[in-house]
Amino acid sequence: MLDTMTATKIVGSLCGAMLFFMLAGLAAEKLYHVDHAKGGVIEVAYADLESAPAAPAEEMDITAALAAGDAGKGARVWAKCRACHKLEEGVNTVGPSLYNIIGQLAGSVPGFSYSDAMLNYGQAWTDESMYAFLANPREYMPGTKMSFAGLKKSADRADVIAYIRAGGN
Repeated sequence: MLDTMTATKIVGSLCGAMLFFMLAGLAAEKLYHVDHAKGGVIEVAYADLESAPAAPAEEMDITAALAAGDAGKGARVWAKCRACHKLEEGVNTVGPSLYNIIGQLAGSVPGFSYSDAMLNYGQAWTDESMYAFLANPREYMPGTKMSFAGLKKSADRADVIAYIRAGGN
């Protein structure tokens, strides 16, 4: 004869197993739907991922984003940059000093060894080019030594540019 505690454990285990399989069945029904009207054709909820519409790209006017840049908020974002860059003139570390970098020719900070990609860029940094570069440095400038993955949020890029423009103040 089973004592009450053992019987309760067995019944609880059976109820738990039934609940698990019931929830698994509901999840499977969401993923795979059998259309009996079409002769039992299974429709997969995530079928053909390549033709699925892509997530909408971040749509924001660069000029508006840059105008909304907040140096105060940029100080927080700068924490991601300061491991490799300084805003003091002539202080190069892993990356070059970004002191007064907007308006300077890319690859022109004295005393820093740049990649060929940066040296061959041949343009001065503008707010817009820095904004695009910070989104994904390796995509914007293939061959750059900068290994940073980028700032995905438009506001973060605009804020850090405002912070750089303010000289870190």
